[in-house]
Parts: sequence; C-alpha cells; structure tokens
Amino acid sequence: MYQVGQLVQYGGTGVCRVSEIKAQQFPDSQERLYYIMRPLYQSCVISVPVDSEKVFIRPIISREEADRLICLIPTLNCPAVHCRASRELSERYDAMLKSHNCQDWMELTLSISAKKRAMLQQKRKFGSVDERFLKQAEDMLFGEFAAALEIPKDQVRGYIDAKLESLQAS
Repeated sequence: MYQVGQLVQYGGTGVCRVSEIKAQQFPDSQERLYYIMRPLYQSCVISVPVDSEKVFIRPIISREEADRLICLIPTLNCPAVHCRASRELSERYDAMLKSHNCQDWMELTLSISAKKRAMLQQKRKFGSVDERFLKQAEDMLFGEFAAALEIPKDQVRGYIDAKLESLQAS
C-alpha cells in the first residue's frame, strides 16, 4: 500500500501524489479504501480503490535510476519504426507506452525523434501518429524524470543535455 505524500506513476495520467487514503462507501457496495491522488502536472483529483487492479500504479523511479537511464542514452540503438498502416504504428507505440517502463518511454522518444529528424532532412511531412506518441512518451518520461530529479518538468531536457555533455567530456 502506498503512503500519503508518496509519488506514484498512475496509468496514462503520469506522476501523482497520494494526498490521502480514506474509506468510502457507495450505495449497494461495501466500504472500500481509496487513494485520493493529485496529478503533479494536471489540475484534478483522482480517487482509485486501493485494491484496484484495473489501472497500473507503481512508485516513481529514484534519482539514481533516472541518472542511470540518462547515461544509457548514448548506448541505445533506437531505429525509427516505419509501418504502412497508421493503426499498426499506433498499436506498436501504444504497447511501449503501456509498459509503464521509463526505459521503454525513453527508447520510444529516441526512436520517434530519429524518425522526425530523418523526415525533416528529406523535407517530408512528419506523421500525426508519430507526433502524438512522441508528445505522450516525452510527457510521461519527462514528468517522471522531473519528479525523481526534483526539478521542474521544463528543465528536464536541459538536464539530460548537460548530463550527456559531461559524459562526453569525461
């Protein structure tokens, strides 16, 4: 069970803080414990049963894990994914997003970014499916990195760039 104040990764919402745990009873049901969570990057409140298995919840990664993942970037080979059917592309991207794994999100971001660079060099249009999933993957990844590193979300890209520069210098 998660604790009040703990940061968790919640489904497709992203990083949330458990603000309270309380018992609630609805008509025609037994009393159940609920997490009351507040997303860090959205203004809403989420109530989810403590024993629910419908939506994925896990603790966020540590600062050390975020730094380890960032240091992996130069070693990763993330080729662009090309599919004739946008549905097939969406399914492949969606599976990586739904893994709820930061390394998968990072690889997805790197892969789609490589595809975007190649398309721009060829003066071709970058697809809307790619654009949508790039935004989602970056949003989930940068949100979790920001929480783990205790920095604002808009500073994550700069942090990654600085970390990679220091790796090259050493």
